[in-house]
Amino acid sequence: MTIDRENLLNSILDSLGRIQHISADDIPNIDLYMDQVTTFMEKRLRSTTRNPAEDKILTKTMINNYAKNDLLPPPVRKKYSKEHMLLLIFIYYYKGILSIGDIQTLLKPLTERYFHVGNGPSLSEIYEEVFSLEKEEISGLKEDIIKKFSASQKTFQEAPEKDREILQLFSFISMLSYDVYVKKLLIEKMIDSFQSATAREKQRPSPDRKEKSGKEPRK
Repeated sequence: MTIDRENLLNSILDSLGRIQHISADDIPNIDLYMDQVTTFMEKRLRSTTRNPAEDKILTKTMINNYAKNDLLPPPVRKKYSKEHMLLLIFIYYYKGILSIGDIQTLLKPLTERYFHVGNGPSLSEIYEEVFSLEKEEISGLKEDIIKKFSASQKTFQEAPEKDREILQLFSFISMLSYDVYVKKLLIEKMIDSFQSATAREKQRPSPDRKEKSGKEPRK
């Protein structure tokens, strides 16, 4: 087996450079029927799939299941707003690493506070702020991948040449996989903390309630 290691690394780095999120400005400001939603997602996210000719981006069944599992507010007269679209994009990226329950934990406070609510930042503003951070991470990711690739090339130096390449590629994949594994564990722990924090906040008396009672709540 012969692996062109330089081309492999360059291909990986090039693919990172081509990653582009859907801008909030690219999403129509008019409400869309489900067929229009799935068509839009297909066009904009097709390049992110592993097998573009086969993989499903978003189907009617998926959308209905998201609404059923309380990840997505129901449509209004069978139409989906721009805010629905933003939530669907978040779900698309999260579902590759998180359970439906964890995604629900993350998104429920957003839908309760900012979905069609005038107070605070809009979902569009939240979406753009979050993805602006992702764009800044690309250069750091490239440096980390180069570092891991270089480290993998130093492994199995004593192995026969015919075995060395495949073992070094296995090392590289394992290093990347362990990185994902550790980060997934951290994300799950943070989601648990996020859930606890939102639950505590709900238990606090609201300012309106305090004013009506005319006294401080009991501690």
